Amino acid sequence: MDKILWADDEIDLLKPHILFLKAKGYEVTTVSNGRDALDALDAEPFSLVLLDENMPGISGLETLDIINERHPEVPVVMITKSEEENIMDQAIGNRIADYLIKPVNPNQILLSIKKNLHSREIVTEQTSSDYQHEFAALSQQINMASCLDDWHDIYRKLVSWELKLSASGSPMGEMLLSQKRDANANFCKYVRRTYEKWVTEDDRPLMSPALFKNRVFPLLDNGEKVCFFLVDNFRLDQWKVIQPLLAEYFNISEDLYTTILPTSTQYARNSIFAGLMPLDIQQMYPELWVEEDEDEGLNIHEQELVQTQLDRYRRKDRFTYTKINDSTGCEKFLGKLSGNRDVPLQVVVLNFIDMLSHARTESKMIRELAANDAAYRSIAESWFRHSGVLDIFSRLAAFGYKVVLTTDHGTIRVDNPIKVVGDKNTNTNLRYKVGKNLSYNPRQVYEIKNPRRFGLPMPNMSSTYIFATNEDFFSYPNNYNYYVQYYNGTFQHGGISLEEMIVPLVTLTPKG
Repeated sequence: MDKILWADDEIDLLKPHILFLKAKGYEVTTVSNGRDALDALDAEPFSLVLLDENMPGISGLETLDIINERHPEVPVVMITKSEEENIMDQAIGNRIADYLIKPVNPNQILLSIKKNLHSREIVTEQTSSDYQHEFAALSQQINMASCLDDWHDIYRKLVSWELKLSASGSPMGEMLLSQKRDANANFCKYVRRTYEKWVTEDDRPLMSPALFKNRVFPLLDNGEKVCFFLVDNFRLDQWKVIQPLLAEYFNISEDLYTTILPTSTQYARNSIFAGLMPLDIQQMYPELWVEEDEDEGLNIHEQELVQTQLDRYRRKDRFTYTKINDSTGCEKFLGKLSGNRDVPLQVVVLNFIDMLSHARTESKMIRELAANDAAYRSIAESWFRHSGVLDIFSRLAAFGYKVVLTTDHGTIRVDNPIKVVGDKNTNTNLRYKVGKNLSYNPRQVYEIKNPRRFGLPMPNMSSTYIFATNEDFFSYPNNYNYYVQYYNGTFQHGGISLEEMIVPLVTLTPKG
């Protein structure tokens, strides 16, 4: 039973309220002044304090200050006859849980108590109930999806429910996870049927090569200053948790786009910056294409690729290119930004979330800190908030930049190994393989045997690409058990899933 302490110098007049609360199951202790309230709190634990602001002896505000010092875990609801703004400000500044103005009726008191003591349980129960009611309709939508817009809508809903259920502590999380798996299974079947059309026909959805042409160049043509801000490995759920941080500085327009395959830096990100499919990059700019088996970094030519795209469209836009890996990189960029505030196009790559996913694979400590999707989101949000990235966005808004915030691909937590055999030149990515002598079960993968038709380079004349689907990852038979144990539960990308392929594309317009 929750114990309520009520301090009011007119407590005798409040007997009907007290009887009402007792009838609702609360144990209520009453005192008539602040000193007695403090003694009562020191003597026994209470769940909540109802505190009159105007009492003889020490005032309600003074009592509140001492309660916060001695018992900061106890929520305090201030009740007062005064409507003076400075009283409200002082009470709010002293971290009250709620503020009520006399005369109050019993239901007002009950509502405040429920809000402060039982809101989580009420929200959990209501959220669970709402999701259960939505489950059947969403399952039907998953089974009936027939176009990419349908899948965008489904993914938005799944992410929304994931965040709601996680925040409320609802036990429906496992039910949602099962529904997400069902959605991914159906989405992968849809991609198998339609991906060839996406990359070979003119009427294709918005995909990686078209981002600059469709979202950046029109803003520049309209006289806007633009920052194209790419966060590697950035998923829709991660965007949702940082969105409130940016709402202070920007008006937000959110969209989604679909990445090309493979959903990896070498292909998807280079495609964005070049405005071309990977095969076209290799053929038109061979010096800027890095093959799978080369020792060079896979993303070392991004600035040059941006320039090639501007040149092909005969654009003279000045631009800067910056890659940020850590807090020091944030500080350096902030230091340069003031001097470059008139540059029409800023291109920024933030690698932290990608580095986090790799660190999580390699570090037991990081794996424990980011044990699941919710923890993974939390670490990303915390770094975004405290690293200096938020300062970058604040400064971009102050300098009048519209920001196109997006990613090259997302990532998915894998837990089902699929055996594949390849020669020594086969690439190491766990979600896609490219090679000439691959051995695999074709029913378990999406295979591309004619890469050129799909806009993909062929390292040799018999190269085949295969892609993992759902939560699968590729594993070699040699040292199989160790390999599986090491990578099971890690976040990977390169294959086909809602999380990897359907990603945020956000336009941020400075406020004011």
